[in-house]
Amino acid sequence: MSTERDPLPLDGIRVVEFSHMVMGPSCGLVLADLGAEVIKVEPPGTGDRTRILTSSGTGFFAAFSRIKKSVQVDIKDPEDLATLLRLIDTADVVIENFRPGGLEAQGLGYAALSARNPRLVYCSLKGFLTGPYENRTALDEVVQMMSGLAYMTGPEGRPLRAGAPVNDMMGGLFGSVAIMAALRQRETTGRGQHVQSGLFETSAYLVSTHMLQQAISGAEPAPMPAGKRAWGVYDIFESSDGVQLFVGVVTDRQWQIFTGRLDEPELRDSRWATNTLRSQGRAELIPLVTRLLRKHSLAELEAMCGAAGLPFARITKPWDLFDDPHMCHAGGLVPLRLPDGKETATPALPIQFGDARLGKRSDPPAAGAHTEEVLGPFRKIPDAAE
Repeated sequence: MSTERDPLPLDGIRVVEFSHMVMGPSCGLVLADLGAEVIKVEPPGTGDRTRILTSSGTGFFAAFSRIKKSVQVDIKDPEDLATLLRLIDTADVVIENFRPGGLEAQGLGYAALSARNPRLVYCSLKGFLTGPYENRTALDEVVQMMSGLAYMTGPEGRPLRAGAPVNDMMGGLFGSVAIMAALRQRETTGRGQHVQSGLFETSAYLVSTHMLQQAISGAEPAPMPAGKRAWGVYDIFESSDGVQLFVGVVTDRQWQIFTGRLDEPELRDSRWATNTLRSQGRAELIPLVTRLLRKHSLAELEAMCGAAGLPFARITKPWDLFDDPHMCHAGGLVPLRLPDGKETATPALPIQFGDARLGKRSDPPAAGAHTEEVLGPFRKIPDAAE
């Protein structure tokens, strides 16, 4: 049943998505949430192999497939391919995140498709942009190791990947930015173009502050777990009831508020008078603050930090967000019905238009759920004489 809604920014834009895993689907999700019609092309049978991943990949398909339409096509079948090409002739955007040359071999590369549809914006989401590495196979974990992100994340001598596919998701986001920029440029030129987003380049972008810290200071920054913080109090502490809490005190004014609320004489020492002194004396200051905060319960510490306007956060797990009062307020979580009928929820796109969040328009589709609806009008009708 259709319902009235305000127009969305990308209403009227048709996207054909050839993708799997995270980077391509996350790009398509941004466009879909913003109003584009995103048609996901899946192979016959079980469809996108991401649907049947287990362990850490179990949530990939559900996380990035809402609002999309699913069609199943055998691109090696001439009739299916011809039907698909007629659909792409009507599209504004094609997204793909397969190995270099994979779609070109099937006649679905940028050169072939733009010759048929000059207004097409074609986005390739790759491991590497143009350069010596462009034909290497990449994963989020690979580029985190190559860029130094893993080095900065783990303790010294123990490089550690981030706890989420940050480059896949950010790379998909940068891809969507490039697509929207190319669509805007098309309004002037009348032509589409080939845009790309790179996994490795995304990870390099994320470590740019560490690169410039080294360039400016001349010293190599230590990994984050061992690094010297710019702020004296910027750590995880423990309450008297055994709950971990991050507290940050990042200005001298915040220090005055913090020490005033705690009312502990040891913190009034002149050695802690400025942020620079506190940062330099962290080896002594942090154990002191740890001991003093441990006198108070979690409720007391949260109330104190909240009333004082200090940055603080209880240490939680991702699944705790299902019950987080802020996430549950005004569309922060999008309800989902999975193809197997299970009801759950997922975070909405983290943007807001006025007072409105981008809500759900449809659930993740079953494999091929929209094949006839979408492809039916593009199938060749035999001549009467045939």
